[in-house]
Amino acid sequence: MFAVIKKELKSYLLTPVGYTYIGIFLALFSLFFIINVYGGHVLNFEYLFGNGATVLTFITPILTMRMFAEERRNGTEQLILTSPRSITSIVLGKFFAATIVMAITELLTLIYFAILCYFGDPSFKVALVTILGFFLLSMAYLSFGMFASSLTENQVIASVLPIAVFLMMWFLPSFNENLEIFSLIYLFDEFPSGIILIPNVIAFISFTLLFILLTIVVLQRRKNVK
Repeated sequence: MFAVIKKELKSYLLTPVGYTYIGIFLALFSLFFIINVYGGHVLNFEYLFGNGATVLTFITPILTMRMFAEERRNGTEQLILTSPRSITSIVLGKFFAATIVMAITELLTLIYFAILCYFGDPSFKVALVTILGFFLLSMAYLSFGMFASSLTENQVIASVLPIAVFLMMWFLPSFNENLEIFSLIYLFDEFPSGIILIPNVIAFISFTLLFILLTIVVLQRRKNVK
């Protein structure tokens, strides 16, 4: 698995993919920072992540759309399926590599926390809780994006499908309050308040594990068919 992580990290960091993701996220995060701090005089670091979650919804596919779709399109999927490494280690390797890139991006947001400390006294505890929630949200998004990539060889479909599903889940509570549990954004909303709700954490982890397992199942079935 570690060999897969290393290989995938190289594909992110030695090509424009990883830097495109990091650059877009930080550019938009900076824009919201300027609007909130200088425009709205808001010195709460955690408020920035509400907008950050919106950005995440649309740019996560940058990291996930190529994971398996590109392998199928290039005809190299057969090498993966016949590799001595297990399907599970390959899927986890790709997932953890993308998670590392995501984590690097989120750690860089602490620069904005340092800037806010110059102007005021933001809560470090609340900031950490918010980043934890955002990290759980990020992993959930990554797992579904990876699953979508395993279903098709078309990278456009692999990028549009997750965005469509994320948006649908986002608006579920608008139709019925009982559907709030299925909205990842709703589950994240408590974290910027500095509150860690165990059911929400479990829901994020369960969602992530579910789609990691579904990705493994999809690839394993394709391997058995071939």
